[in-house]
Amino acid sequence: MTPAVSTSGSKQAERFATAPQGNVTQASHKHVTKQNPPSTNVTNTFESGEAEQPTVMTTILSTEHVVPLTRAIPLLLAEELARRVYFVAEEILGFRLLADGDTVSGLAVTVAGERLPAGLADKLDFVLRNDVLPQLVRAPKVVWRRDADREYPPDTFDQLVAKGAATQAGEGQVALGEPLLSLMDDLDRVVRRIVLDEFGGREYRYPTLIPLAALERCSYLTSFPQYSMFATRLRSDVDNYRAFLGGDGPMGERILPHCADVDYCLPPTMCYHTFHQLTGAELPPGGKVVTARGKSFRHEARYHRGLARLWDFTIREIVFLGTRDEVLDARQRFMGRALELADALGVSGRCEVASDPFFANVESGVRATSQRLLELKYELQLDLAPGDAVSVASFNFHEQFFGDAFELRLPGGATPFSGCVGFGLERFAFALVCQHGTDPARWPAAVREVLTSKEGTS
Repeated sequence: MTPAVSTSGSKQAERFATAPQGNVTQASHKHVTKQNPPSTNVTNTFESGEAEQPTVMTTILSTEHVVPLTRAIPLLLAEELARRVYFVAEEILGFRLLADGDTVSGLAVTVAGERLPAGLADKLDFVLRNDVLPQLVRAPKVVWRRDADREYPPDTFDQLVAKGAATQAGEGQVALGEPLLSLMDDLDRVVRRIVLDEFGGREYRYPTLIPLAALERCSYLTSFPQYSMFATRLRSDVDNYRAFLGGDGPMGERILPHCADVDYCLPPTMCYHTFHQLTGAELPPGGKVVTARGKSFRHEARYHRGLARLWDFTIREIVFLGTRDEVLDARQRFMGRALELADALGVSGRCEVASDPFFANVESGVRATSQRLLELKYELQLDLAPGDAVSVASFNFHEQFFGDAFELRLPGGATPFSGCVGFGLERFAFALVCQHGTDPARWPAAVREVLTSKEGTS
């Protein structure tokens, strides 16, 4: 899903999950500074090898430490802090935000070992002051809402695992089977039909790897360094190969010293392929609509849960290019069709103005604020369980940022505007099974009809 772009002109990557990725705990002030006793956690270590080998379970002694915030933040900014905590330091295994009244005044972090890592409090304070405190304190504008008429079970992913429909394959990676595969294809078919039949889109299939230079053009790596994932290879030299083969120590530590420079990345979303494809092009009169489905990759650290915030996931993306009015109209119409689809599927959730998780850049907080003020980004968030939701789609307006970055032009030479809509297919399918159950044959007939009909949703 391509992000929206703030007035500062920096590209923004999409925010996928909107439920806080940690717990916000109501506490009196005295609890903010209380340190919990050491606890023991068991985490999974995935070893490569033959398929029949069992997963190795490693026991890690961990302790929780309370870190008071140097400046309390309003609860309205709690999620903005929560979505960044795991990127502060890899030593953080878990966390809770500690609320005192209507503010968050501390963070309880769980780390391996008995001591809080040196410098962790300073790193947290940097993120707080650089990325969170400068942001606008305002409840998001909601443009669509459908309340749940029942309570959804919190263990849907466990049910899918028990049925063999999902298997943990590594950090942020899940192998999928039925009924999830068919649900993803059915959802994609509905969206693709809207793109091609109603918006005149042209479809492409892109390679997995994208040139590093393409992401450099749009400042992705400097806006969202926390998500970036790279592809490399061993340098093509026989002496290098021999040194690599004769090396000692863990393989993971031996590889990078023998690698060539990074020329390619794993794409964080599909739209970058589209802009890269069109570099230097003159667009036809009336603009252009391009769509693609493909794998996208983001390092989500410890935020992955169930089928939300996977490191490796599937997106159906639609890119609009043209004049300002053409692009804004297309985004608005497509958002309307997506909300009609949500109604037809009988799902609960909300669609609201959102922002992207800019990280560690000097303008991170300002960019997120301008994004919300200008309503450059909307997200469709569907309920998964009580108090938990996931963004399954986003609707973005980039202004002329990508037109400038990739040297695109309209007839007559003007720089085009652009926008995009993206659907996370694993998340969308997961939200459906969370709300309707893991057996689609038992879903309401009207919902099954939407997914299997060759006609539109309205």
